[in-house]
Amino acid sequence: MEKKQIRKDDWAIVLDFLSHGHRGMDRSQPMAQVLGEIYFSLLEVIIRDDLHLKTGERVYIGDGKRNDVKYIRGRAKVDDLTIVAQEELVDTVEMIVKKNHEKFLEFFNKSGAITTRLHQLELLPGIGKRHLWGIINERKNKPFDSFDDLKKRVPLLPDPEKMIVKRIMGELRDSDKYRIFVPRMEKQRMR
Repeated sequence: MEKKQIRKDDWAIVLDFLSHGHRGMDRSQPMAQVLGEIYFSLLEVIIRDDLHLKTGERVYIGDGKRNDVKYIRGRAKVDDLTIVAQEELVDTVEMIVKKNHEKFLEFFNKSGAITTRLHQLELLPGIGKRHLWGIINERKNKPFDSFDDLKKRVPLLPDPEKMIVKRIMGELRDSDKYRIFVPRMEKQRMR
């Protein structure tokens, strides 16, 4: 049996920093709630003593030597986040989508059918059959080279970036059967 590859983020954005941790912790220590830049992993990380991280700061959480993070405490759910972290979450997802727009534009150019009756594009809020076929027909002619190009060539299409952000937020809340951007949380050993 082939071992399934676990997708891990190497870099994360700080959503909130708690200099003494939170109530559910065994002992008081600096902790941050972070969001992974590629797979949108919501994590709680223990920070090295005498460090203070700022909201929006980028920290290394990969397997190599970490300067700021002692270890990853575990995964978090949206409901487990502090109020500050929850407020920062949407803005951080928007920032990641804008920063990696090529990756998300590629989704519009290459996505395919999930079943005989459901296409990946239909999982985005605001895309029904009319928009689906508009996108498919236009990308056959020429791949989309920007979100503006996509909006120009597919009439009445809602803002593609906002559709992606809404979809990612739904997947983070674990409210969707199918996943496009956020892998399902799996039980795994933290590093």
